Amino acid sequence: MLNLREQQYLQEMAIPVWELAHPERLQGYQAPGLVLPSSCVLLLVSESLPQGEDATLFIKVLGSMTLKPEQALQITPAQLVTLEKHQLSWIWFAGCEVSLTLDGVNQLSSPLLQDIHGNTQNRRDLWQQICSYDTK
Repeated sequence: MLNLREQQYLQEMAIPVWELAHPERLQGYQAPGLVLPSSCVLLLVSESLPQGEDATLFIKVLGSMTLKPEQALQITPAQLVTLEKHQLSWIWFAGCEVSLTLDGVNQLSSPLLQDIHGNTQNRRDLWQQICSYDTK
């Protein structure tokens, strides 16, 4: 239940507020899980979608991994808990806590992409993680 102040903020932003008449009817309901397309090889887990310079950096990192942008998707950490079917090779946590380990999936962890720009140490750390999985 929202307090009066929260309701006023939402009203000022023209966002309608709904209250369930029978919340007990939702007991046991589970939203359907997230099924990734078979083309998705890398999953970026981040609160923000890469845009502008961040998107350019993301595409460069994908290229260094011999991946194409269409082989990657981005989700938020909250969406990650609903992940079901996937054929991932990589999962990259950018600017968020590593909250899941998937068997057989290479895992990367970095600051937000915007914090990698101009930061040599962050770039080096990410590159070292990528190279640690190089199986050539």
